[in-house]
Amino acid sequence: MSMLGEFKTFAMRGNVVDLAVGVIIGGAFGRIVDSLVKDVIMPPISMLFGGLDFSNYYLPLNGQSTALPLAEAQKAGAVLAYGNFLTILLNFILLAFVIFQMVRIVNRLRGPVDAPTPAEKEEILLLRDIRDALKADPLRK
Repeated sequence: MSMLGEFKTFAMRGNVVDLAVGVIIGGAFGRIVDSLVKDVIMPPISMLFGGLDFSNYYLPLNGQSTALPLAEAQKAGAVLAYGNFLTILLNFILLAFVIFQMVRIVNRLRGPVDAPTPAEKEEILLLRDIRDALKADPLRK
């Protein structure tokens, strides 16, 4: 089989296509959650903290003024931008929670999954028959 044929076989397997669809949908969903955090959740939280924008919270490492916006402080030297990190962390937590809820709902809709019982070996069945026969033997008591 040629390399192109092997690649076609690999790419057309169901799980590879499902993975590609998942990555595309996940990217779009990530952007939705990003907007939710940035445009809906963070403004009220920011208002509670005095109207400051979380994304501009930073610690200057080169003696810059803390009154500068983050972009200007970064131009002046190194900064520890913990506000942006907090925003991205909140994004991740919300995204993980929403995905968790979606998986819970899908699992509920599927119903209980009965685990297939493994086929018992013939030796085990014979040993059970012998045990049952010995229990039923009236001379054994």
